[in-house]
Amino acid sequence: MSEEEFRRLYDTVFPILFRVAYRIAGSEEAAEDLCQEAFFRLHEKSMVFPSLDDAKYWLIRVVKNAALNYAKRKIREKKAYQKAFREDIRTVDSGESQLVKKETRDEVLAALEKLPENLRIVLILKEYGELNYKEIGRALGISEGNVKIRVFRARERLALLLTEGEKYVS
Repeated sequence: MSEEEFRRLYDTVFPILFRVAYRIAGSEEAAEDLCQEAFFRLHEKSMVFPSLDDAKYWLIRVVKNAALNYAKRKIREKKAYQKAFREDIRTVDSGESQLVKKETRDEVLAALEKLPENLRIVLILKEYGELNYKEIGRALGISEGNVKIRVFRARERLALLLTEGEKYVS
């Protein structure tokens, strides 16, 4: 891959990768690191792809998997920390200081985390990665029809989770 092709790939794909990694990992710094690491791996291994689209989907898979691993590791670290220090994990509701928009976003993200991984990932790629069904299918190695079904089911479950607590998203 020439330097010009690499630069074009980086410029077009980095924003997508960042959004996906950020939604999974929950940290801007971690998302940026995960994206940079994926591009470093691509460059370091001097990988050759039939097209830039194939490289794009490979990078999406790499970043998605790395972000999932990061998120799982952070959960394990938090549990270990809480156990070690017997931290009080109850949250104090400071409703006066929170805006309705932030509360809604937090509720949606919490409900998103409750979805099974296969549904959560397609929804993240669709809504936050702004990929179409065909691109998601290529990135995950599943059919376009399967992607449509998963997105539909993910949206249904997300809506159900949000209405259980009588929370409305506009």
